[in-house]
Amino acid sequence: MGEDGEARGIWKGAEMSETHAGLAEEFEFYLNHQDELVKEYAGKYIVIKDRKVLGAYGSEAEAIRETTREHTLGTFIVQKCEAGNEAYTQVFHSRVAFV
Repeated sequence: MGEDGEARGIWKGAEMSETHAGLAEEFEFYLNHQDELVKEYAGKYIVIKDRKVLGAYGSEAEAIRETTREHTLGTFIVQKCEAGNEAYTQVFHSRVAFV
């Protein structure tokens, strides 16, 4: 994964809240395991928390809806599982409720 350094650079040098630091760790987990995750979950939206995959879903909305039943929004990431860096997670800095 040649572009990993670029993706990791998103977090370097930025002051992060504790929440953002935790989410950065989840994204780092995804980057470090991307090849094996793509083999298992290709095309799915996976939920990562505590460096574990909690579930795989057909849409981002479904992943958020199902995961927020048991986990607080902002404590996990939803990542489309694809090879390369085209589907890397976007970070939004506002509170948004998906219904």
